[in-house]
Parts: sequence; structure tokens; C-alpha cells
Amino acid sequence: MYEPIRTKSVHSTMAGTTSDFPHRSREEELDIQLAGHLGALLAVTDELRAAVPAEELDAAAERLAAEVTRLRGGHPPVRMTTPADDDIVTLHRRAHALAGRALVVAASRADTAAAILAAEQMDVHAAALEPRELASH
Repeated sequence: MYEPIRTKSVHSTMAGTTSDFPHRSREEELDIQLAGHLGALLAVTDELRAAVPAEELDAAAERLAAEVTRLRGGHPPVRMTTPADDDIVTLHRRAHALAGRALVVAASRADTAAAILAAEQMDVHAAALEPRELASH
């Protein structure tokens, strides 16, 4: 029914066999994933800051940058320097979605600080969308 496997697996399944590719733990993989989500949220936050400067966004961006730096072992994230191309509502929607993804990963790795930060950002962006969403319906 199935074609037999004729080549050696790229994954080492035999005891005592070593392979040439690096192995990461689940924790390391989740750190990488969480840093990516928070880094993307930071980029959208920087876009919002360029479009609508606000102290709250500045504070959120600094907290996000610190968290990404921690997760990346001291390597700071690249920051946005260009103004936003999207409208504010789209940026808030994108930020809310990214914060939600970060929250899921932070919860799965039991990272309380990152989970709290992500949940706070979800609330901020949901609140920013509320009046606009209601006005558009």
C-alpha cells in the first residue's frame, strides 16, 4: 500500500546515534516562538507610536523590548523607525491578534511576566478598537 522508505531518516531514532543538526528543548522552542510573537507586537506598537504618539505606547514598547531581549538571551530586538502604512484600526487589530498569540505561548510555557504583558496589550488594543468598531456598524 505504501512505498517502502529507501533513504535514511534525517531524524535520529536509534539509541546512541548522533546527528549533525542541533536539538532544542521544548522550552527553547517556546522561547523562540514567544520572542517572535512579542517582537512582531513590538513592531506594530512602534508603527502605532509613529502614527499616534502616546506615553502609554512608549511604555508598552519599552516593556515589550525588555521582554524580547530577555527571551533572546540579551539580544535586543530591531525597532521600527518608519511611519505606519496601515490605518490605526488595522494596526490595533493586528496588535490584538499578536498579543493573543503571545499569550497562548506564554501560558503554555508558564511565563507569568510575558503572559501578563500580553494580556495587558490585548486589553489595550481591544479598548482602542471598541469605539471605532461600534461606530463602523
